[in-house]
Amino acid sequence: MQRHFDQDLAHLKQQLLRMGGLVESQIQQALQALVDRDSDLAVDVIKQDHDVNALDVEIDELCIQLLALQQPTARDLRFVTTGMKISSELERMGDLADNIAQRALELNVEPQLKPYIDIPRMANWTMRMVKECLDAFVNSDPVLARKVCTDDDFVDDVNEQLFRELLSFMLEDTRTITRAIRLTFVAKSLERIADHATNIAELVVYMVEGKNIRHVAPSASY
Repeated sequence: MQRHFDQDLAHLKQQLLRMGGLVESQIQQALQALVDRDSDLAVDVIKQDHDVNALDVEIDELCIQLLALQQPTARDLRFVTTGMKISSELERMGDLADNIAQRALELNVEPQLKPYIDIPRMANWTMRMVKECLDAFVNSDPVLARKVCTDDDFVDDVNEQLFRELLSFMLEDTRTITRAIRLTFVAKSLERIADHATNIAELVVYMVEGKNIRHVAPSASY
């Protein structure tokens, strides 16, 4: 029984990593579709969302089965319940990558408003957070998880800076409003992806240490 349970836990971990890899690819390709003005790639990203959703359902069912049949305790229980929550966070990241791809489709048919400098910088930082939160999960590394939590501030700062810049475009020339708003949507999606990466990092700390650091001031929790 214990060997079978260990195999089920390993399968759950494998499926979470597979889902994480798909979401990482979605985010990277959605940004590439925007920067390279590649609408075909944007369409591919949107199609991939189905695969992410299917894995979310599969992982959810696997976790419920493990909870019902194996009745895990202590750290194993935290691993299974954390796995359910990580799957939900990844699914939301996939939805946000889909949103970025849709905005890319709209922006690609119009003249480029400005050189894409801040958005790729923000995207690179966000994608690193996604990778590191998954690495922290794989390696049960609360130190790396806490680093991801503190890295979120940079994404928030760039998003705020970019919003002010795009607002100035809109105030100076009303013809830029539609494009500027779409770019703010892209930036906001990246900020939310970073928030979900932070949520996963907080879940990793809970999984490893049994300590809930959500909704706690950084100075008190990190």
